[in-house]
Amino acid sequence: MRTRLPLFIGVFVVMALSNAIVPVLPSFAVGTAAQGALFSAYFLGAFLLVLPAGYLADRIGEIPLIQAGLLLTFLSGLTLAFAASPSLFLAGRLLEGFGAGLFVPAALSLLNARPDHERMSGYFMALLNLGLLVGLLGTGWLVLRWAGVYAGIYLFTIVSVLPLALSLAMGRGTPGTAGIAVETASATFGRLKWVFSSYFWLWASAVLIIGITGALTALHPEYTDLPPDIVSQEIALMNLATIAAILVASHASLPPVPTIRTAAVAMAGAVVLTFFSVWGFLLVGWLAGMVMISQLVFLAGVSTRQGVLMGLFNTASYGGMTLLPFLAGILAEYAGFPAAFAAIALCALLVAATIGRCGCSLKKGDA
Repeated sequence: MRTRLPLFIGVFVVMALSNAIVPVLPSFAVGTAAQGALFSAYFLGAFLLVLPAGYLADRIGEIPLIQAGLLLTFLSGLTLAFAASPSLFLAGRLLEGFGAGLFVPAALSLLNARPDHERMSGYFMALLNLGLLVGLLGTGWLVLRWAGVYAGIYLFTIVSVLPLALSLAMGRGTPGTAGIAVETASATFGRLKWVFSSYFWLWASAVLIIGITGALTALHPEYTDLPPDIVSQEIALMNLATIAAILVASHASLPPVPTIRTAAVAMAGAVVLTFFSVWGFLLVGWLAGMVMISQLVFLAGVSTRQGVLMGLFNTASYGGMTLLPFLAGILAEYAGFPAAFAAIALCALLVAATIGRCGCSLKKGDA
């Protein structure tokens, strides 16, 4: 419990702070392109560090990375809370991403290497999405009560001290997994290259499916032009459905690749539904949760060492959250919202068409 508690509370707080800006994006940037850039800055920071963090988790152990990630999260919150210019605010979002980029793959590496990885990773991903949900709803509620767009940032920065303090009680940890010999740096790098090429289409599915959720989130405030509290409630439907899907799927032992393919086809329809009705967010969130657990279950069977795998998984996920919201914002601004939603739906169909090319023969311990 001493090991799991900082991870579970930490991912909740990291995600809550990252989403505290979403309902109030128009207050910090004008136009969908600028808002997409500000939204994506966090994901760019995470994208840059998740792969090195996964590699280092297999080299030096996960716990130092977890502690460093939580410290950077706290410092990024302070930067955002006291930012005096748009450029400093953008820098704070980037620093926030750096913290998540160190924390998330290291934490997942610890959990996904456990014998009970389906449940533990499921709880972790559920709390990740619960943090996103509370970040949205909490900020929307606080903006109304405190009449300040920084309210959510203030709250979650303060709360981030708790997992940081708890993480200091964790042991230093050692690289690798119990009973597994520590490999050389060149062997780790060679394994990273091999799993990247062997499972390329699985990584592509993470880029596109996770990116779709980010693109819809980034477009929604400008698309609806609703008050922050209503925007937060509507986007929160997606996170709520994702939590439910993760908890169900983590106990269902579904076949990973067929589940991803089926969910991707349904995702295309869900994106179209979201263009017409806010209830599409429920379906998008449910399908995204099914895909995420299927990806993690598949990867748990690839190797006993999970560091580089979680690094690649999070690189793909954050890459999608960086790229797709930014591109969708540009497309919406210059070609209109219908074109942006159509492009997002096509991304889901691309996953369905290519996921079958992902190899499935590698057994645990072979990589």
